[in-house]
Amino acid sequence: MADENQQPVFQIQRVYLKDMSLEQPNSPAIFLEQESPVMEVAVDVGAEPLAEGIYESTVTITVTAKINDKVAFLVEGKQAGIFEARNIPGEQLDPLLGIGCPNIVYPYLRANIADVITRAGFPPVHLSEINFEVFYQQRLQAIAEQQQQGGSGLIMPDGSAATH
Repeated sequence: MADENQQPVFQIQRVYLKDMSLEQPNSPAIFLEQESPVMEVAVDVGAEPLAEGIYESTVTITVTAKINDKVAFLVEGKQAGIFEARNIPGEQLDPLLGIGCPNIVYPYLRANIADVITRAGFPPVHLSEINFEVFYQQRLQAIAEQQQQGGSGLIMPDGSAATH
């Protein structure tokens, strides 16, 4: 019963921790180091349809802390949400999944990563806010550049490009 006059619907169905891993390859010796670790943070987002009008949105963060080229810890977390998005125009759905949903999911992931790092025996790491709109625009630009260089390609639901 798809009625064109129906109001747009956007609802959070569930937010959950999909994956979390911690590695401390140089413990316990790394705890004796006096220097502060150097942090590297990598971010990725994805979205995929689960059913008609139901989507999973994910945010993945990888934090690598090194002291003198030795890994103190490596934490990777993936937070996900299931969202209902119905009667939303196509040109608005992709930004909703690439910007709006990650903005909802990310604070949960920040808290989970800070908790894991603290429980691992390290001082808390508080990840900064992420402007997912800028992140989304950069991804679109990278896909456009890849398509120009590689000829034809498909944009996948998660925003990645598949060339053929």
